[in-house]
Amino acid sequence: MTRVLILSWEYPPLIEGGLARHVRKLAENLVRRDVEVHVLTRGMEESPEEEECGGVLVHRVREPKRPRELGEFVTWVEHMNADMLAAGVELGDQYSFDVVHGHDWLVAVAGDHLAKRFRCPLAVTIHATEYGRHQGWVDKHPQSHIHGVERWMANRADRLITCSAYMRDHVADVYGLEESRITVIRNGIDPSELVPVARLDELRARYAAPDERLVLLVGRLVYEKGFQLALEALPGLIERVGNVRFIVAGSGTHERELRGQATQLGLDEHGTFLGWIGDDVLHSLYRIADLTVVPSIYEPFGLVALEAMASGCPCLVADTGGLREVVPNESVGLRFRSRDPRSLGAMAERLLTDAELRDRMVAEASEHVLTFDWADVARQVAGAYRELARVDARVVRTD
Repeated sequence: MTRVLILSWEYPPLIEGGLARHVRKLAENLVRRDVEVHVLTRGMEESPEEEECGGVLVHRVREPKRPRELGEFVTWVEHMNADMLAAGVELGDQYSFDVVHGHDWLVAVAGDHLAKRFRCPLAVTIHATEYGRHQGWVDKHPQSHIHGVERWMANRADRLITCSAYMRDHVADVYGLEESRITVIRNGIDPSELVPVARLDELRARYAAPDERLVLLVGRLVYEKGFQLALEALPGLIERVGNVRFIVAGSGTHERELRGQATQLGLDEHGTFLGWIGDDVLHSLYRIADLTVVPSIYEPFGLVALEAMASGCPCLVADTGGLREVVPNESVGLRFRSRDPRSLGAMAERLLTDAELRDRMVAEASEHVLTFDWADVARQVAGAYRELARVDARVVRTD
C-alpha cells in the first residue's frame, strides 16, 4: 500500500476557495484506490488536531485568521509553513511516507523540506500561477516573491501535476521546464454533491419575474475572472433582448470596483450583488438561472462551467485557458472571444433567445460532465505516486 502525505493550506471545514474541495475529493477517492492518505493542513480553534474523515487521516496545525493585506499574508504563509514542517516531522516519526504531495506555493517550503527529510519523492500540483493571475506583472513585491517561490517549487518537484493541457504549456513556458516533467490530470466533479435548497420557485422569484431571463456570474471577484467584461456587455444585451436580469455571486478584492461599474452603467435596477454565498445557495442559483457566464481572462481549468453544466444550466465561457478543454465544442456550451464584451453579448443573446439550442446543450452537457470523474482522477494520481516511488527507489533525494 502506498502512503502519501498531502499538504494543503485549506481542507474542509476550513474552506477559502476551490482548493479545499479539490483536495478532499482527491484524498477520499485515493483511499478507495488502496492509498493510505494523510492530509496536513491548518485548522480553526474548534477543529480537532487529528481526525479521520472519509477514510482520510487529517492532521491540523492551528493558525490565526489570515490577514487581509497581501504583504502581511506572505509573512503569515512563512509562519504557517514553519508550523506545518514541525508537525510533519512529528508525523514522520510515526509513519513512513512513500510520497509527499503539495498543493500550490502556499505549502511549498514545508513540502520540500519534508520530502527531503523522509527521503521520498515530492509531487506538486500547480492549480494556478502568480504570473497568470497578474498577466505577467510579477516584478514588484509581493507578486515577485510569490512568483519566485513558485519557480523554485516547480524546479524542486520530482513530478508536477496540472489540471489542463493549457496549464502544462503555461507552467513549462513560465518556469523553463521540460513538458515531460508535467502530468496533466483534469479536475473532477461529483454531480451528486450539487444539491440545491428547497423551494427553487421562491428563490427564483426573488431575482427575476417569470418572463425575465436570469444571467448568473459566480466566482472570486478579482480582475482575472473578467466580471468587468460581462458587466460591460450587459446594457447592450438588455437593450436587445429585454427582460434580462443578472446575479453576481461571490466576493473579492475587485468587488467595490465592480459595484461602481454596475452603477455607472445603469445596471443597479437590473441585478443583484450577493457577496459570498454558501455551496447550498450556489447550487440552487445554477438551477434557477437561464445562463451562467464565465468571462475569465486567466482560467487554469473552469470548475464553475462544469458545475453549471452538471446543474442543467447553459454555459457561456471565454475562449481561453482551460475553459477550452472544459467546453470543447458547441454541443455542450458556447465560447466568446476572450476580453471582448461585444462577442460575449452576441453569444449570450444567441443562448437567451434560442430555447432549442439551450435544451440541446443542456442534454449534451449532462453527459459531458460525467467524463470528469473523481475516481478516474484518483486512479491517475495513484499511478503517478507508484511511478515516483519506483524511480525514487533507485534515486534517493539528498540535495
